[in-house]
Amino acid sequence: MNTINIIFCGLGGQGILFMTKVLAQTAMSQGFTVLGAETHGMAQRGGSVISHLRLGDVESSLVSRGKAHFLLALEENESYRSLPFLSKGGGLFVNSNNSGFPREEVKAYLETKEIQYHHMAASEVAMSLEAPRSSNLALIGFFSAFVEEFIKDTDIRATIESISPARFKEINLKVFNAGHEKGLAERGQL
Repeated sequence: MNTINIIFCGLGGQGILFMTKVLAQTAMSQGFTVLGAETHGMAQRGGSVISHLRLGDVESSLVSRGKAHFLLALEENESYRSLPFLSKGGGLFVNSNNSGFPREEVKAYLETKEIQYHHMAASEVAMSLEAPRSSNLALIGFFSAFVEEFIKDTDIRATIESISPARFKEINLKVFNAGHEKGLAERGQL
């Protein structure tokens, strides 16, 4: 892959921009050219937030519709709204505790576009570790189990360790690790 396009979406206050920062800094440490952009809706009021991250041979910061290789969503409904960004054969990673994910009316679209979809209850993982605001790190951990060919979980851990404030470093790593283990378990590697 010469270019890797990632879309992050969710609601204001969920940590979309921190997710973007973690993966952007990890990619830069690996020698990728990195461009990104955020499109804030009513972020301060819990409105939609979308962040674009482009790695590799890129010249512009925005991911065009139908060109994202991955979509990471911290809220299920926001994942549905952002589906048009995903390319054919892309990967969808969603924070959802809904055992019926994805909705029945969306499955046909995902199958037509050959989109691989995965979901985990990232919010529940974060809550169980008494870090309710860290569902973003649980989802990044989950995602990292599926993308080892271009970005390693060990490199993401190093970034989290370097950019987390000292008082949050340990819990941030625990939440990331718990998400990563869930991803490995889904892939049958645990």
